[in-house]
Amino acid sequence: MTDTTTAGLRKPDSEDDGMSPIARSGAGGTLAEAIRVGLADEITSGALAPGTEIDEQAVAGRFGASRTPVREALRQLAASGLVVIEPRRGVRVAALTANDLGELFELMAETEALCIRLATYRMTAVERVALQMLHRQSAPIVGRNDVDRYDQHNRDFHTSIYRGSHNSALVDHATGLRLRLAPFRRAQFRGEQRLQQSHSEHEAILSQVLQGDGEAAGRLMRAHMLTASATLAEYLVAPRG
Repeated sequence: MTDTTTAGLRKPDSEDDGMSPIARSGAGGTLAEAIRVGLADEITSGALAPGTEIDEQAVAGRFGASRTPVREALRQLAASGLVVIEPRRGVRVAALTANDLGELFELMAETEALCIRLATYRMTAVERVALQMLHRQSAPIVGRNDVDRYDQHNRDFHTSIYRGSHNSALVDHATGLRLRLAPFRRAQFRGEQRLQQSHSEHEAILSQVLQGDGEAAGRLMRAHMLTASATLAEYLVAPRG
């Protein structure tokens, strides 16, 4: 695909299972979110190459939507660094380097390590039980290799840890950084056996939390995030059939 290719003409993957984009978004989020995830998947998989123009009207037609949710989705993608919005020139897929992503994941690893260390010592009993329940609920999702559902459960799991730190400034920082990396954290789940590996890593982290060892939990969380970064790097360079 060349730089002059315009995005928005390929049919969305949701048509393959008989579910319309609107029905799918109603089951798991807003239409803007469905559009954002769909475009993000295409960008991170290489289906939309850097420099590709994204036409709002074409995307709206694809998803059976007005241009309002399309614009919201594009704003979110711009915040993640996946697209560049240029006044009077439109929207194009951004060019991100492996070094850029590596630095962001490094920052995320340290941030999440701090979150889990504090959460280990500060979470209430109710919060600990809720975290355990979230982890248990993700097991059948992993068994089905359901990337979409696991992505949502993974967000909930990590968000619970942020909140468990009981440090509002840290929660805001971690949440903002997570939103920026969300498309890439989702993409790495398409790596071979990554869902199973991620679930096992969560199990090890949770075990240290329940034992009250915040330092060990922090080390495991740091390794968890750096493994995600490495898996993403492998996924991005893997040949597509």
